[in-house]
Amino acid sequence: MTPKRSRGFTLVESLVALLVLSIGLLGVAAMQLMGLRANSGSYQRSQATFLAQDITDRMRANRDRALAGNYNVAYGAATPTINATAEADIDAWKARLALTLPAAASGNAADDPDGEIDVDLATRIATIRIRWDDTKGVEAPLQFVMRTRI
Repeated sequence: MTPKRSRGFTLVESLVALLVLSIGLLGVAAMQLMGLRANSGSYQRSQATFLAQDITDRMRANRDRALAGNYNVAYGAATPTINATAEADIDAWKARLALTLPAAASGNAADDPDGEIDVDLATRIATIRIRWDDTKGVEAPLQFVMRTRI
C-alpha cells in the first residue's frame, strides 16, 4: 500500500500552479496592450501622412496661389482670407485634422491637432507640419513634417 501523503496534489502545489499561470496571463495581457498602443500610434502617423498629402494636392491644384503665399498659415492662426479657394482648402484641411487625429487629454485647445503650412517662395518648397497629442504613447505632442516642391 501507498502512504496517504503521496496521493494527488496538495493545496500548496495547486496554489503555486495558479500563481505561475496568473503571472503568465498578466504578461500576455501586457504584450497585447503594448501592441494596441503601437498600432494606434502607427495609425495616427499614417493619417498625418495622408492629410499632409491632401493639402499638398490642393496646393498643387491651385499652384499660382500657393506660390503667392496664400496657403501660408501658422499653428493656431486664423485662415488667411486672401483667396477664396485657398481659404476653403485650409479650412477643410484643418477640419479634417481635428476629426481624424486625437485631441489633447489635457483639455487645452492649444494642444489639439493643428497644422502649419509655409511655402518658401524662392525655392518653391512647401513645408507642412502637423501636430497632435498621442495620449496612448509618449507624453509630448507628436509632430509630422513633410517638405515637397510645389
